[in-house]
Amino acid sequence: MKQRLAAILMCVSPLALADTGYYLVSTYDVEGQASLDYKYWNAHYNGRTVAAPEIGIGYGVTSRWYTELYAKWSKFNGGAGHWVETAWQNDYLLTQGQYPFDLALHTKLEKARNNADGYALEWGPVLQTEIGRTQFNANLFFQRDYRVAPGGGEHPMELTYQLQVKHNWKPWLQPGVQAFGEVGKWNDWLPYRQQSHRAGPAVFGHRDIGRQEIKYEFAYLIGRNSARAAKSFSMRVQLVF
Repeated sequence: MKQRLAAILMCVSPLALADTGYYLVSTYDVEGQASLDYKYWNAHYNGRTVAAPEIGIGYGVTSRWYTELYAKWSKFNGGAGHWVETAWQNDYLLTQGQYPFDLALHTKLEKARNNADGYALEWGPVLQTEIGRTQFNANLFFQRDYRVAPGGGEHPMELTYQLQVKHNWKPWLQPGVQAFGEVGKWNDWLPYRQQSHRAGPAVFGHRDIGRQEIKYEFAYLIGRNSARAAKSFSMRVQLVF
């Protein structure tokens, strides 16, 4: 079973399995708020399905600092899920309203379950602004896998992006559009056909449930995943208390 899982994982690039390839990082003051965070995405290509559920616990330590610890599983072609890694995310607000935009620093440290010595690091700026009731986000992340690459070499630093437009129409219904992509090495991009870009409609919302709040988002993305044509669905549900 371990050999079969390893063979499947070799067919899917690390960037395609990265959660920030499907969930946008945004800048909010959530001081004192704890949350249970469930995420799920899948991708369909060439008759195959890759899926990755995640579950985590987040907390707003201060008005500027949000932290979350979560675990990720991978599923292939409807089979059983396999726990593949644990991740620690930290987002720190550098501005809080003094400019027309908000700026944050995002970091994430990933530790693979089956590699005792290896880890991956992601970091980069998070930008957010609003025009009227419409919110705009643009993020640029650098990712590097510090685990040993096949053949004994090193993994290069790679560049990814996130884009989002969301209209705050009703608290329970906020339509929008999302886009995600990976271009390869940060200072030497891959040819366009080998890059991955996907975009599509998204829906957001939040509702109060007694003393708790539930936040949700759903997106359907069409484009390329690991340089393969794919259609993807993603969802995120947070219970805030």
